[in-house]
Formats: sequence, C-alpha cells, structure tokens
Amino acid sequence: MKKQNIRVFLRVALLMAVMLTMFTIVGCGKPAGGSQAEPVELTVLAAASLTDVCNEIGERYEAEHENVKLNFSYGSSGALQTQIEEGAPADIFMSAAMKQMTALDEEGLMDSDSIIQLLENKIVLVVPAGSDTDLSSFEEVVTDKVSMIGLGEPESVPVGQYSEEVFTTLNLLDAVKAKANYGSDVRTVLSWVETGEVDCGIVYATDAYTTEQVKIVAEAPEGSCKRVIYPAGVVKNSAHTEEAAAFVEYLQTEEILALFESYGFSRME
Repeated sequence: MKKQNIRVFLRVALLMAVMLTMFTIVGCGKPAGGSQAEPVELTVLAAASLTDVCNEIGERYEAEHENVKLNFSYGSSGALQTQIEEGAPADIFMSAAMKQMTALDEEGLMDSDSIIQLLENKIVLVVPAGSDTDLSSFEEVVTDKVSMIGLGEPESVPVGQYSEEVFTTLNLLDAVKAKANYGSDVRTVLSWVETGEVDCGIVYATDAYTTEQVKIVAEAPEGSCKRVIYPAGVVKNSAHTEEAAAFVEYLQTEEILALFESYGFSRME
C-alpha cells in the first residue's frame, strides 16, 4: 500500500514538473505581461521635396516592421526646424539643407552621432510644360522673357536660400527680387509653375521629375551655390531613440538608396 502511495506521489510530482516547465517556456516566449509588444509610432519631419519618395519608403518599412507606424509631416526645412525648437513631438528630422540640421545640432536638439549626409539634389529652372518662352538660362530671368518668377522664401525654405546664392553669384539678385513671388515651400513654387501662375520657378530637380506639367530649362551654373545636401538624424527628445535610429539606418540600405535614385536624388560620395 505504501509502495502504491509512493508511485502515485511520484507521478503527480512528475506531472507538476512537466507542467511547470511548459509554463516557463511559454512565458519566456512572450513579453512581460503575456501580451505582444506595444506598437511604436515614429514622427518623421521631412522636407517637402521628399514627400513622394518618403511615402513609398513608409509603406515598405511598415510592411517589413509590423510593430512600427511612421507618421510623416512635410514642410519647409526651416518651418520643421522651428517645430523642433518649440518642442513639437518628433523622432527623426530629414532636411533639404545642412543649415537647419546644423543649427538644431548646435542647440543640442539632435543626437549628434546619428546625423548623416544622406542624399544630394540639384537646383533647376523650370517653366510650364506648354510655355512658348525660349528661356534657357538663369541669367535670362532678368530679361523681358520673365515677368514673374516663383522662388522659395529664403528665410525658411532651403531652395529659396540656394536660389539667392545662385543669383548673388551671378550679380542678379536685386533684379530678380523685383520679379519674385515667394512660396512657403518648394512644392508651392512647383504648383505655381504647373498652373502658369508664374513664368518660371526654381525648384529641385527631383520635384520637376514628379510632374509632366513643367519642363527643366537649365541647371544652376556649376559652383554658383553650395551642394544641395540632405541630412537625416534622430531628434534628441525622441521617446523611441532605438527605433528612430533603426529607421535612419534603413534609409542607408542599398534598397532604399536605389529607391531615392529612382526619384532623381544622388547618393553622397
């Protein structure tokens, strides 16, 4: 009788040990609390000229990272800089010029180690696709061929700053200002040219490639302005620094760099 009791006891003990082991294995396979990890939302402040390519990048990234949701906010780099300075929620900043990124970094608002020079663009002069003007150079903007030119606001829009550099180099800035209509970002300038509200405009080459309603008539003369470099980096106050850094790394993968090139951007050399 005692032997039977011992056998029963051993069987029960063995069963309990097996069950305990199974619970331990299952528990180790789940995050704390027994539920799936909470989804992460990243806010990406990106220059307006990155709108089309970043929308596609966002779709790809979310398909590959089911736990991450990307929220893109587009605008002029200067306006986005101001948002970060004023404490607006942001995880990643993608600028159309080094000026805004450098300013934020010097103010201690960026993770300095995360900042990369990602892409390069070109400054171009465009006219409406149906225009019969024979405008063919930046120098000709000051002639009677042009009554109004669309430019980015130089205080906050990088393409406007590059434009002023070009015309300053050509000693034409004052004459151009007399004909200028200033837009809040590069896509506004592009839309004016598309609809014929201005005779011509200065945008990035990548913007011109997004539409058949404008045509490029000239690139900015060599050496007339700084290189158009697009940096990216993690905002220091990001609540998700690891996930934000992972996205910046993703932007540098061969697949995504090739995608940028398909939209007209150049890789940094």
